[in-house]
Amino acid sequence: MPRFQEILLLVGQLNYTWTNTESLLIYLIAGLAKTDKETAIIIFLTLNTTRARIELVERLAKMQKTPAACREAVLGVTGKLTRQAKLRNKYSHCIYSFDESGTHGSTQLMRIVDGKDDVKYGKIEALDDKEMSRINESIKDIGAINQDIWSIVIENSFPR
Repeated sequence: MPRFQEILLLVGQLNYTWTNTESLLIYLIAGLAKTDKETAIIIFLTLNTTRARIELVERLAKMQKTPAACREAVLGVTGKLTRQAKLRNKYSHCIYSFDESGTHGSTQLMRIVDGKDDVKYGKIEALDDKEMSRINESIKDIGAINQDIWSIVIENSFPR
């Protein structure tokens, strides 16, 4: 399989795994806010960034009424999710380039970096075997986070 197709499949899997796992924040919102799933879905969809959704879950977990063990578990899982967001965001918000054969790829980040005297943009990075391995590891890590969230939901009898 040409690298081009391999990368597209891998990035698709990364986005699928991420979206599926991020949606589980609905159950944490429902349980921590002591509301029903339908209300939690509306809250989740109203917050239009991952960062806002994670911040809400973390703030709910930090409330005094949240049992310490639950708080610790939720904050642990949101910390892991936040760390994984960086790579996911990179591959969701970049331009992909491939050579004519589709075997050598690179990404160009769509981000501006303001320096003291200049502006830089479009950092280019190779999509080599090391980077492919990093994406695969991230997919596995996000899958583990998915399982962690389900454990929290079940252990705390959150609405499902």
